[in-house]
Amino acid sequence: MKKGLIGKKIGMTQIFDDKGNVIPVTVVEAGPCAVVQKKTMENDGYEAIQVGFGDMKANRVKKPMKGHFAKNDVAPKKVLREFRLDDISGVNVGDIIKADVFAVGDKVDVIGTSKGHGTAGSVKRWNFGRLRESHGTGPVARHAGSLGACSSPSRVFKGKKLAGHYGVERTTVQNLSIAKVDAENNLVAIKGAIPGPKGGIVVIADAKKA
Repeated sequence: MKKGLIGKKIGMTQIFDDKGNVIPVTVVEAGPCAVVQKKTMENDGYEAIQVGFGDMKANRVKKPMKGHFAKNDVAPKKVLREFRLDDISGVNVGDIIKADVFAVGDKVDVIGTSKGHGTAGSVKRWNFGRLRESHGTGPVARHAGSLGACSSPSRVFKGKKLAGHYGVERTTVQNLSIAKVDAENNLVAIKGAIPGPKGGIVVIADAKKA
């Protein structure tokens, strides 16, 4: 990985390319992010940088985290994430990383927390087919129907798709492309949809499978 940023999802819109084609994009407020800590092979067994996003009032920071920020002489941040870069020698604690680290055409992976749907039925959660709506199938056409096993194995296998809690999971969308970068306002337009609601925190990093 060469670069990464923490950002906040603003919402979706559309832009036009040079040929007049419509591009659906998600706008992300990417940074500015401060480098809070450098992890080295000697001290931690691996090399990485810890990055913080979003300012936080000092009186809302717990004592252990207050000491962590004070030790590195960095203002308290709401969100912390680690990035294992190829080379961290050129990065120092206190450096500010902005949206201009990305360029139009870069391939990125976006990690976020998916929208919560509460307790959902099998049709919404797993795209089950509906039951017939005639000839005595009712009273509810969105029931799961028969999913049970026969006398052998006489049990329900683990992982059976049923109704239950849906959403609020770590979700990664891979190989998205950067459509536009507004360095002045720290905005990045990413082609396509990304996980999470408006205002949700996302991590943008170089695509692993590009």
